[in-house]
Amino acid sequence: MALILVRGENNSKLLSAIADMERHGNLNIISKPKVVDSAFADSLVEGILRSKLKTSSNVATAFFVKEDPTLSIMQIKKIHPPAHVVVVSDEYDAYSKLEYVLNNSIDFKGYQSKKAINDGMIDYKINKKERHIKNDKLNSYNK
Repeated sequence: MALILVRGENNSKLLSAIADMERHGNLNIISKPKVVDSAFADSLVEGILRSKLKTSSNVATAFFVKEDPTLSIMQIKKIHPPAHVVVVSDEYDAYSKLEYVLNNSIDFKGYQSKKAINDGMIDYKINKKERHIKNDKLNSYNK
């Protein structure tokens, strides 16, 4: 389980970055994104990177994903999200600080997961009754 911090210029860029990570990076978000103070997020990132940031952020959010930190980093490197994404592993001091802030913050407005939760394909052929076929590999999206 990895903790991901996303910082950017505005809410729409953060929402787009989260959607890109979920759709194109195939990351499974297991907690709702929470609002994080942008100044706090900037200071955490400066501590992790051990250097000053070129630009400060206006908004920030953080959430947990199912994958481990190494896989999360590799998947995020494949896509180019429109916001600054930092994977915070538990070896940093910032992990416990950010986890504490997440427990006490409100949900990030506007986010809705696009991955469908279903039982699989429907087989209509058997006695004209619906029967769900269990398929864990099926990846469909809501309309």
